[in-house]
Amino acid sequence: MAQESAARETARSAETGTFDAVVIGAGFAGMYMLHRLRRLGFTARVYEAGGGVGGTWYWNRYPGARCDVESLQYSFSFSEELDQDWSWSEKYSPQPEILEYANHVADRFDLRSQIVFDTRVTAATFDETVGTWTVETDRGDRVTAKFCIMAVGCLSAPNRPVFAGMEDFHGPIYHTGEWPHEGVDFTGLRVGVIGTGSSAIQSIPIIARQASQLTVFQRTATWSVPAWNEALSADYLREAKAHYPELRAKARARPTGFYFPFNAQPALEASAEERERQYEEAWQRGGLPFLGAFGDLLFEKDANDTIAGFAREKIRGIVKDPATAELLSPQNVFGCKRLCVDTNYFETYNLPHVKLVDVSKAPIERFTTDGIVVDGAEYKLDAIVSATGFAAMTGSFDKIAITGRGGRTLAEKWRAGPRAYLGLASEGFPNLFMITGPGSPSVLASMIQAIEQHVDWLADCLGHMRHIGAGTIEPTREDEDAWVAHVTDVSTVSLRSTCSSWYVGTNIPGRPRVFMPYIGGFPVYVQKCNEVMNSGYDGFVLEGARGSNAPPLVRFTERWQVPLDIEVISPAAIAARRVPMV
Repeated sequence: MAQESAARETARSAETGTFDAVVIGAGFAGMYMLHRLRRLGFTARVYEAGGGVGGTWYWNRYPGARCDVESLQYSFSFSEELDQDWSWSEKYSPQPEILEYANHVADRFDLRSQIVFDTRVTAATFDETVGTWTVETDRGDRVTAKFCIMAVGCLSAPNRPVFAGMEDFHGPIYHTGEWPHEGVDFTGLRVGVIGTGSSAIQSIPIIARQASQLTVFQRTATWSVPAWNEALSADYLREAKAHYPELRAKARARPTGFYFPFNAQPALEASAEERERQYEEAWQRGGLPFLGAFGDLLFEKDANDTIAGFAREKIRGIVKDPATAELLSPQNVFGCKRLCVDTNYFETYNLPHVKLVDVSKAPIERFTTDGIVVDGAEYKLDAIVSATGFAAMTGSFDKIAITGRGGRTLAEKWRAGPRAYLGLASEGFPNLFMITGPGSPSVLASMIQAIEQHVDWLADCLGHMRHIGAGTIEPTREDEDAWVAHVTDVSTVSLRSTCSSWYVGTNIPGRPRVFMPYIGGFPVYVQKCNEVMNSGYDGFVLEGARGSNAPPLVRFTERWQVPLDIEVISPAAIAARRVPMV
């Protein structure tokens, strides 16, 4: 297998030229988009800021990094041969194995020859006179393409809050989203971790094994359930692979895009004893499916209170110090923020050298040469880990000067919040596409399946445009506005809209509060995309076409054209009953 180091370019000439499509990003989205473009016979160039493929799994190498969707489903589903020739070692894949898988895909499908690494796109500008995009990079590249496709990821722009005195601190400051590739040895050091979100919950137990002293600075407690991770036996893998197609089909029919046992019964209709039994069984299974214990947990506050109470009792039963246990017990809606999956996270706070510092009421005052000051007390540290998350959904768009019709920038248009039709395209920016953009299920679904559905839809769209000779495609303002309003309306049905989280952008000061992902359910969203395509791209304007805009030839989206089973996707059904679907 070719290694990422072999792909690094220390010096090269600036590139010019013309392509059918330029893809920005070589994570799973960019890789699959390139694969489909090649199948169509399109010329393409992919630019990637990192030194290798893998996207978030290239950058996020912090201790304990792993996926929270089970390995067998957090993988590409477009190739049955790929399913059969790759074997995962654990129930939840660790970062190195996911990155190895990404490299395997790049090699198996010979993708590297059209990817330029160590190159960050700085600008993309639409030329209205010729209907093409000019893409520029920090390496001096300047190329043109008919289509510009953003495969920049939903969680790829690290959030780096600034604290007074940071420049005075004598030790290293790391961010979990940009971890040194050579790793970090904390043996014998006094380490501070800022934040208790997903990356902190995964890394804290491992850092605690090395550090002589670990201080965790927590603003908001986070809900987390045990992963119960384990090795996958050869017999288990053999049986799973024998039924892989059925698993993939069932996953596409679920609101999250991945399959797990789901109990549609409302919690409030069950007895207290039945709820306790269901919660305990779900806890022992572990992982994100814990939220599938009952069907109304994210829609009825009284129902949610029952699962929140159960989880708080679990925390209190694990953490020995009552005061620490209370600090670690969230008071917000269970599952309102992204539910975390852990291995011995709460148990770590029983270790004598681990301390939890509450910064919710008395925030971090400043950094000093020797540590961090909170409420007048200085905590001596040798190294600091900033586990402060990302500028989710739109952060990577903000890093690129994207200019559409009339010189209007995407940043200007999105100042009050992102606006995109189906999370795929934005009015005023012809032939600019977004893979898992705001307004699509994205982070509320299994990301790789969400990526595949978007890419397949885009591939059929681009093939159709070539077939009818269309020059450009972009959404109408009316349909875009209607979709953005629908995304907002559906979000209010769910309790997930009730708290401050990166789903609504409130982890970044000054950002508008907008619920960005589509919460109505993955199959409902897919059905909407199918309807738009089958109606000849309803909601889009195609210019320059010869002949009619008849429904397109379906090449890649056929596997997504499945009947909608509303009984299986009960969360979406609940949303549908209360908010009209458009």
